[in-house]
Amino acid sequence: MENPKIMVVEDENSVALDIKNRLKKLGYTVAGTASTGENAIKKAKKDHPDLVLVDIVLKGEIDGIEVARYIHNNLDIPVVYLTAYADDELIERAKHTEPYGYILKPFQDKDLRSNIEIALYNKYITNSN
Repeated sequence: MENPKIMVVEDENSVALDIKNRLKKLGYTVAGTASTGENAIKKAKKDHPDLVLVDIVLKGEIDGIEVARYIHNNLDIPVVYLTAYADDELIERAKHTEPYGYILKPFQDKDLRSNIEIALYNKYITNSN
């Protein structure tokens, strides 16, 4: 897939900007950002990105796990979690959304790139069968 569009769902502006800059440096197109779950779902419906990077803890009524569940079930867009949280309860909830990856903050560019590439490849393989 050439120049995939990636949406970033992150409620901390400075972190969202850092992720956007890293994605651009790695050659990806940023399809937009959202800081709340509600806004993330609205933007994903409108822009239909190739992949969504989602933090688990977000501002608003809907957390990142619920965003991922909606996007997976209704929009068929792969989701990769990008979060600082890895407790057993959250991982248990997150795995039921069938994410294509789970990256812990702080992260390296190579972690971001490898998870994105694997997610996009798996999505492509799933759709071509």
